[in-house]
Amino acid sequence: MSKIIDKKTVKELKEIFDPLPHSVDIVFFTQEPECPMCLQQHQVLDEIAEISKNVNLKVYNFVKDHKKAQEYRIDKIPATAIIAGKDHGIRFYGITAGYEFTTLVETIMMVSVGKSGLHPDLIKLIRSIRDPVHLQVLVTLTCPYCPKAVHTAHRFALENENIRADMVEVSGFPTVAQKYDVQGVPRIVINETSFIEGAVPAEMMSVEILKAVNPDEFSSLRESIREEEPGRKVRKADPGHTYETIIVGGGPAALCAAVYAARKALDVLLVSKMIGGQIYYTASVENYLGFPGIDGREMIERFKKHAEEYPIAMYLGEFVERIRKDGKNFLVNMEKGKTFRGKSIIYCAGKEYKRLGVPGEDQFIGRGIAFCATCDAPLFKDKTVAVVGGGNSALTAARDLMPYANKVYIIHRRDELTGDPTLFKQLKMIDKVKVYTPWNIVSFTGTDRLRGLRMVKSDFSDMMDIMVDGVFLEIGLTPNTKPVKELIDLNQQGEIPVGRDNAASLKGFFAAGDVTDIPEKQICVATGEGGKAAIAVNRYLRGMDSAGNELEIRDSW
Repeated sequence: MSKIIDKKTVKELKEIFDPLPHSVDIVFFTQEPECPMCLQQHQVLDEIAEISKNVNLKVYNFVKDHKKAQEYRIDKIPATAIIAGKDHGIRFYGITAGYEFTTLVETIMMVSVGKSGLHPDLIKLIRSIRDPVHLQVLVTLTCPYCPKAVHTAHRFALENENIRADMVEVSGFPTVAQKYDVQGVPRIVINETSFIEGAVPAEMMSVEILKAVNPDEFSSLRESIREEEPGRKVRKADPGHTYETIIVGGGPAALCAAVYAARKALDVLLVSKMIGGQIYYTASVENYLGFPGIDGREMIERFKKHAEEYPIAMYLGEFVERIRKDGKNFLVNMEKGKTFRGKSIIYCAGKEYKRLGVPGEDQFIGRGIAFCATCDAPLFKDKTVAVVGGGNSALTAARDLMPYANKVYIIHRRDELTGDPTLFKQLKMIDKVKVYTPWNIVSFTGTDRLRGLRMVKSDFSDMMDIMVDGVFLEIGLTPNTKPVKELIDLNQQGEIPVGRDNAASLKGFFAAGDVTDIPEKQICVATGEGGKAAIAVNRYLRGMDSAGNELEIRDSW
């Protein structure tokens, strides 16, 4: 039988495992005869155990050794438990291949060392949980975001004996996917009743766990711990205060603007639904100077921590509903009713995935309609799927679906696809792919989840209903300019036209990043534009002192 782990990886793992301080037991539950999934996982674990004397494999039969299975609380196979002296309730269900192979290696290292690597204050929060917690992180092996969610859950289990954490590879356990209505990964199930969507930061996951098991305590404890973080100077937002500038957004442009504005000693408030922007959904960033091959979430975490080193005010967790003018000041209305006042605005709200705006679309997003084929393609094994769009992103999504779906429709509203001809040629040769051009989708149908779509030919000469299990929207991005559409001028694409100083059409209003008409939508461009906007705001404010004097510039910190 050929080896699964190549020689280079074996050498690297030996260098990792040999210095481990404590030996690690891999406890594996399978059956006889072994199912294909069990067989593959067994081979992976055999090869790992051969690498170092510090890693030992123990194999049990799920049926014959049912008492052992009950002891380890194993309820499905293949099941892998990682133990070093003590069982921390860390489990892998399914195959630890693809992106999850790295998670397995990280977990072996972690339990051997006996340290999670979490921030001490976060450990304090995790250990404060006294109720039993069962975390199930539902993943696919093609999802680049899932390993962080799995590893975070395992780190929590290491720190608190009341928490047990499972990785569950849902394409291998379709009943689990059906039970929890998995339409996108990662999906984190807390005690089978509460859910977290996406690979959220460790702090956010801990808060959601605490919220699920002890809702009365989670809010105050979260804030007290956040405020005590070393080096963090962020202040609470004050609706009764007038800020010198309010930054709207949480992506690279907004965070860079916050740093530059703070270093100019401006009184800054940053408001956003969340920190991240489009970079949050980027698996790997390879073209940002000094950060080759960095994960998008890791990059935004570094940006955030840098910004938090300055005494800026932050208000997170809500969308901006509307921005309006009130005399010389701006009023920023949040979706839940709070209003903040500022002398200037730096608008960095970015873009979001475009939608068709047809009946049924909002209803079925997350219930059959998705945006990330790389992550979610395995959820549609042996299903019929449609990809909407004609560019490279649509063709790439169709290609990602090839190993899983039994039928893929590509639906585009124009006569011809606009993506790479070579990519289209490859897809065209595959029988399971059918292209519809020029057709427009006019509605989505279903009850609890998506079941089909209706489309009309662009010249209205024909109409067709197609039964589908999933749809991936690959039609681009749209600027988040709804809160300011009545305040400033927008171009035909809904973007904010800005000058060289990032000023928009209204005095005191500046913008940066993907929400503007700057054509290059790149992280490095967004950060640069955010810095430029903050410098421009500083110049603007220095010239608007009511007494006609330049504003006093305090020492930088």
